[in-house]
Parts: sequence; structure tokens; C-alpha cells
Amino acid sequence: MSYSIDDLKTLMARLREPDTGCPWDTRQTFASIVPHTIEEAYEVADAIEQADYPHLKDELGDLLFQVIFYAQMGREEGHFDFDSIVDHLVRKLIRRHPHVFPEGTLESRIDPSNRPSEAWIKESWERIKAEERAEKPVVESSVSRLDGIARTLPAMARAEKLQRRASRHGFDWPEIGPVFDKLHEEIDELKDAWQAAQNGSGDQDAVEDELGDLLFVCVNLARFMKVDPEQALNRTNRKFDARFRAIEAVLESEGRDLDEESLEALDAIWQKVKGVENR
Repeated sequence: MSYSIDDLKTLMARLREPDTGCPWDTRQTFASIVPHTIEEAYEVADAIEQADYPHLKDELGDLLFQVIFYAQMGREEGHFDFDSIVDHLVRKLIRRHPHVFPEGTLESRIDPSNRPSEAWIKESWERIKAEERAEKPVVESSVSRLDGIARTLPAMARAEKLQRRASRHGFDWPEIGPVFDKLHEEIDELKDAWQAAQNGSGDQDAVEDELGDLLFVCVNLARFMKVDPEQALNRTNRKFDARFRAIEAVLESEGRDLDEESLEALDAIWQKVKGVENR
């Protein structure tokens, strides 16, 4: 037999039963399992990046369990349940895809000979999302075009989303040239802030501020180049990881201790490793 989503919902309810459930699961709150949700999402991304599809199935299950967990807590507190989450999601996706569901129902179909252009689809998607944001209750005293971009996103991802949203409303450089100029400007400002902190006329706060500005411009540069900055940094992380491990392997094969080697010796091996990669 195969278990179903209903079985998973039953399992979750059993885990949360105050007297007979799992003590760990019954202690959890929405806030307490957020770190686990984020970790599971990254593990899904890691499995995809490595094309480890058997492992991906397992990781997707772990991520689904997070959704079921939130749904059970929502049901217990009277906010929502899993079925209402699914209903809301389906309705939202139908509404956002009029080019697939022209009559606003799951049963309706588009005429294949009258498919809209990708430009129209993108414009429609953004318009509908803007309408949805406008319909949401106002929590703060003012409404911004940047509303809806989660503050808890990883900093690099949030920077890109902020920039893209502002760009759609005309707040952007017209071309990539000024972005390079801004990059050099921010590097100079970071140097000045660092030197000031070293000689006592500045502080570490200013260094952090200027470094943040520099990283923000790097994200802008990636956006203009149509490069995902997170993927670019991950690629560099993987290169560094592989090269450092290669250095360790070389030293081990020669009976040498990495901690006793000079920087010059380590850099020489690093360059050899890079040369092998580029052949």
C-alpha cells in the first residue's frame, strides 16, 4: 500500500496530540520551526544542484512535512488548515494565469491558436500581483511599491528583489556603465571607512555600512548581467572548496602539514591546482 496526503495529515495530528503525541512536536510553535523550514529548503536546493534525484525525493518530503506542520498548528489555533491552504493556492494560481485559464476556472482552456505573447503574460502577471498587494489590509501607516518583499529573505536575494521592483517603476540605471562606476566609487568609500576605523577617526559601523553598499552594487551588477548572484557566489564557493581540498591532498601525499606551510608555498600549490582545472 501507499500512504496518501490524508495519511500525512493524520500522522501530523497524532504527533501534536498533547497527551500521546511526540513531546518535541507538541512544544513547537510557528516561530520555533522557521529555522528548520529554511534549512529544509536549502537542502532541497542542494540536492537539485547536485542532480541527486533520489535524495531530492527525500528532501522534498521533509519540506512538505514543514507545510503540514504549519497547517496543523494553523488548524489548532483556528487560523487555517491544509485544505484551505490548497484551496487558496489553486485559486491564486488560476487568477494569475488567465493565459491558461481564460474563464477563471480550472476546467477552462485557452485556444491554442490565440496564445498571448510572453511579454503580455509577464505584464499580466505583474499587474495581477500588484492588484493583490493593493487588496491586502494595510498594516503600516503608508503603502510602498516595495511591500510584499519578505524582510526575512537572505540578504542577497532580498537586494535583488528590491532592485527589480524599483526598476519596474523607473528607479534604475539606464545601462550597465554607471553600475561599474558606482562599484569603483563604493570600493573607494569602503577603503576610506576602513582606514578611518584603523586610525581612530572612524568606527566599525561605518565599515559595515560601506561594505553593505558595495555588496548591494555587486547585486545590481549581477542583475544587469542577467547572472543570479547567489548562484555565482555558490559557484565560487564550490571552486574554493575543491581547490582547498586539492591543496590538502597534495600536502598529504608529500607528507607535509598544511598548518606548518608558508602562505607562499600554499599559494604555489593553489596556482598549480588552478592550472590543472584550466587544461
